Formats: sequence, C-alpha cells, structure tokens
Amino acid sequence: MLVGLITSVLTIIIDQISKYLIFSHLLSDIGYLKVTHYFSVVKAWNTGVSFSMFSGNGTIGSIILSVVALIIIACLLYWLKKEKSTFLQIAIGLIIGGAIGNLIDRIRFGAVFDFLDFSIFGYHWPAFNIADSAICIGAAMIIYDNIFIKKRSK
Repeated sequence: MLVGLITSVLTIIIDQISKYLIFSHLLSDIGYLKVTHYFSVVKAWNTGVSFSMFSGNGTIGSIILSVVALIIIACLLYWLKKEKSTFLQIAIGLIIGGAIGNLIDRIRFGAVFDFLDFSIFGYHWPAFNIADSAICIGAAMIIYDNIFIKKRSK
C-alpha cells in the first residue's frame, strides 16, 4: 500500500507544481505559447470531466463531479489497501493522485486547469494536464496487468 500512497502523493505534487508554474509564470501574461507546429501550452479551463465531457453544467455540475471523484478515490483506496502487486499499487496510486490533483483544481477554481495541447496530422487533441496523464497511464497499467501479467500467472 505504501508504494501506491507514495506514488499518489508524488503525482499530486508534480501535477500541482506544473499547473502553478505554467499558469503563474509561463502563461501569466499570455494565454497561448506555441512550442512546435504540433504542440502548444495553453490556458484551458475544463468544467467537465475528461476531454470536457459534461462541461457547461455550472456550480452544480462541479459539485456532482467532485462527489463522484471522492467516491471513486475512496474505492481506489480500498483496492490499494488490499492489493499485493507493486505494479498495480503504482497504477492505482497514479489514478488516485491524478484524481486528487484534478479535484484540488475543481474545489479551488470550479474547473480543472489544462495546458498541454497537441495537434498532429490535422487532428486536435483536447488540452490536458499531468493529472490526466497519470490517470491514463495508471489505467493502461491496469489493463496491461489484466491482459499480460495475470494471463502468464494462470
């Protein structure tokens, strides 16, 4: 369990520091910084969930999403407490840390601050942040574990 908790705390710290530095220093005077033809750093506020789904529901939407996030975090903490695999503890820790990182934004600002913006081969991906990345990486690790690692152990 300790490995997962350390992973989640480190994820929260990296997420919050990155958001602070990008928002307060890099984008303090501008709202957009083009780094390459396919990558930009932007100021984007997401009031919904991943990729702005369910956005535009105002304060009540933010409260509902925060409560749902807290329930999911509680379930993940229960799973983490029971999990023996270090690999899965890290995966769960990434998801918990990412969820808490975005929850902090939602409580502080009423929206999640996203800043990584990619456009590749004419396709534009919605802006995201470190917390979103941690959640996706953690979920991918769990899927990988279920497909490849548990399959080998049977």
